[in-house]
This record gives sequence, structure tokens and C-alpha cells, in this order.
Amino acid sequence: MRKKTIRDVDLKGKRVIMRVDFNVPMKEGVIQDDTRIQAALPTIQYILDQKVKSLVLMSHLGDPKKDTEKARQKAEKQGKPFDEAKYIEGHHKMGPIAKHLSTLLGKEVRLAPDCMSPETQKMVAELPEGGILMLENTRFHKEETSKDPAERERMAKILASYGDVYVNDAFGTAHRAHASTETIAHFLPAVAGFLMEKELEILEEKVVKNPAKPFVAIIGGAKVSSKIGVLKNLISKVDALLIGGGMAYTFLKAKGISVGASLVEEEMLEEAKNILQTAEKNKVGFYLPVDHLVAQTFSAEADEKHIADPNIPEGWMGMDIGPLTIEAFKNTLKNAKTVFWNGPMGVFEFPKFAKGTNAIAEALAELKDAVTVIGGGDSVSAVKKAGVSDKMTHISTGGGASLELVEGKPLPGVEALNDK
Repeated sequence: MRKKTIRDVDLKGKRVIMRVDFNVPMKEGVIQDDTRIQAALPTIQYILDQKVKSLVLMSHLGDPKKDTEKARQKAEKQGKPFDEAKYIEGHHKMGPIAKHLSTLLGKEVRLAPDCMSPETQKMVAELPEGGILMLENTRFHKEETSKDPAERERMAKILASYGDVYVNDAFGTAHRAHASTETIAHFLPAVAGFLMEKELEILEEKVVKNPAKPFVAIIGGAKVSSKIGVLKNLISKVDALLIGGGMAYTFLKAKGISVGASLVEEEMLEEAKNILQTAEKNKVGFYLPVDHLVAQTFSAEADEKHIADPNIPEGWMGMDIGPLTIEAFKNTLKNAKTVFWNGPMGVFEFPKFAKGTNAIAEALAELKDAVTVIGGGDSVSAVKKAGVSDKMTHISTGGGASLELVEGKPLPGVEALNDK
């Protein structure tokens, strides 16, 4: 680990300000999944055990502006009234999270009304010995995500005044140069928490730098364009690439195979051809679906049909990999020593088209002596639904951050931390 962690600094009697990733799914003020909160507990507990003077926690929760606008448009389409204040209260306020964390810690977690007001600054100053304060959603302040460094710095300086040491345990936002994730690290001693440390040790060391061979990457999801950088970087490291999901049809079409009405990114066909050529040149096994589950409409209720051929007839769209592909993929995986998986194999949100994704999750669970890393997103849901999450070496808490790290990009929230 090249960055300092909380083990490398003396925290006793210090004020600690910590960035966590409590961006959990919420519905009408109720937490739907507390995985990210649970993941931060070891770091929080360690900090409290060091007899710190105080601990201030900060996180974003969704994107209030963008999410609210989407919800408004949805309500308008359905002809329903939309209460913006009620929506924000139920989806973007930190109150339920502070309450839940209080229960988990067995200790009061106070809640600030915002991040920067005199009232919040007073609450920080008046925290009792060992007290915990959670700031309100950082993204209620435009400075948090501002493209203007001066605006981010203004917020970061106020946040930095709440602590003597800054701890970043929010790997899920490490790829963002925001006021609370990167800019603040320039004004305080800045170290990683245990979750950040674990993410970096596994993704940087065991996937990017020193993967045990054979190394197999499974990449799915809808679009080639969203994962082109990852594919280009992995092609020089892996022994085999298994491609599923909507992006598979762009690659199939690039090979001259008929894909019917399946999702295709026409503008990515040349890029797809280049990747296929690079794989061949590097002697990397590049595996695409050899059969498909298809439907005529994009619907959870659509009648499915099995096509035992790579070619998909006109009028039909690929919705999932078929049983022949599942067996071929499992055969490639059985000897793997490192596996990185990001993205579902089909339209995973529709149960009848989740078979391929579930089968891959179960196949990874059966691997012995292999490092299996789930790179966030729907793949996490897949291993959880399959009941095999405890069989994985590591499940990343950051889909975007893990992809950018595997792509070879520096993560601003990590680079800003102090080097050892």
C-alpha cells in the first residue's frame, strides 16, 4: 500500500473528519441496502477506539438536482402530482442514515443541518469528547461538485476546519475530484481508511499489477462505449475475455454476425474490430455468445426463445446469453486464478433473462484457489441474489471507481492522500 492509512497517524485526542460513501439506495426515507454503511464500520470503530476528540462524517446521497428532475419528469408523464420537498426528504436527506448508524454503533450520531453554515460550525465546536456528527448531504452544496477549483476550495477549507486529520474511506467516490473527496486532502494530513486500503490492495495489486495467471475478465453491460478504456487496458493483461450483455452484439456485428434487432452501437463498430484484432494479436481468448435467449419486445413479460446459433434472426433481440454460452464461459473459468467481473450477461433486471448472469455468479463461487473480484454495479446484485457473495474474494463498493482503476486511470481521491 503506497498511501498512508489510519494506522500510520496518531489519532489520540485529535479531531477527525472522514469521508464515507453512504450513497445507499433509499425509498421514501427507508434504507434499502446498508452494505456501504456496514463496510465503513471497521474504520469508524477503529477511529473511536483511538480516543479521538471528535469524529465528523460526510457523504453524498444520490444527485439531488439530477434525481429530482428525473422523478419530476416521470411523475409528469404519468400525470401524477410531484412534491419536490417530499421527494428530497425521502431520497436525499441523511437523517435515516445517521439514525441507522447510531443503532449500529450503539452511540449517538448527531445530524448537522448542512455542511458549511455557522450553525453547523457551532455544532462541530460543541461536540462532546468522542462525539460523532454527520453532515447533511454534501451535494446540497454546488461547491462540492463545482468545476471551478476556487469554489471547491472554499468548501474544502470550511470542511478542513472541522478536523486535525482527514480520513478518506469512500472508494466509491475516489474517481471524483470533489471538495469532500480530493480538495480537502490538500489542507490536512490525509490518510486512507481500512475500506479504501482493502479496495486498493486488491484492485491495484491483485488485478492491475500482479494478477495470478490465468487471468480472466468478464465484461458485460449495455454499451461498449462505457467500457472501451477498460477493455483496451485489460487486453494486454488477461488470458481471456468473456463478453456478455448488450455490448456483445456490437462485437458480434463487427465480426459480420447477424444480431437481428439487438442493441448495437453503430459508432463503436470500428473500435470493436480493433479490439478483436488486438486480442488476436496478443493471443488473448476473446469469447462472445454462441447462442442466445431472445425476445421480440424489451419487456419482463416478453416470450423468450432460445437461438442455438450465434446469428439472431431479424425481428428478434438478444436478451441473455444461452445455455451453450454459459457452458463455454464456465469451461474457460474453471482453471482461472484471477477473475475480474463487471457487468451483467443479459437484461438482468428481468428475472427470465437473468439466467446467464446468475450462472456466472455460481460458477465463480465454485472456483477454488482463485482471486475473484466483483467490480461493483449489477454484478454485485447478481452475487448477492445468487447467495454466493461470501464466496467472492472481494466485492468492490465502487463500480465507477473500480472500472477507472482497472482502466489505468489515476483516482483523484486516492492521489491526494499522503504517500508513505
